[in-house]
Amino acid sequence: MSEALMVAIGAVPGAWLRYRVVNHLAPLVPRKHWGTFGVNVIACFTMGLIVSLESQPCSVPTEATNRVLLLVATGFLGSLSTFSTFIAEVMTTLRQGHWKQLTLLSGGSVLAGLGAMLAGLSLGEGVTNL
Repeated sequence: MSEALMVAIGAVPGAWLRYRVVNHLAPLVPRKHWGTFGVNVIACFTMGLIVSLESQPCSVPTEATNRVLLLVATGFLGSLSTFSTFIAEVMTTLRQGHWKQLTLLSGGSVLAGLGAMLAGLSLGEGVTNL
């Protein structure tokens, strides 16, 4: 029960922040899905950083560490970035026949997500090697 509670407590602010950022960026970007793209890339970077720091030999997993990971990684970042919203926006773009946007959104999301995750992992490894 406490694990589910940690995920839920993290999920609420993550979902709220995604909603606020995407709606704030909507008038500034040509299509609303670029706000989702941005929060997904930020979440990938942050997840890479967390995974890197957590997997270092000097980190000893404790009950407290596990709870923080559930709160931040699973709850907060899991609701900040959302695969279902990404797929819904890809499907909408596909149905509208915006092929260039579809290619940029789908391909760019995967490549930028992988790049952001790698950057987070690299930063985490660099921090722990200091």
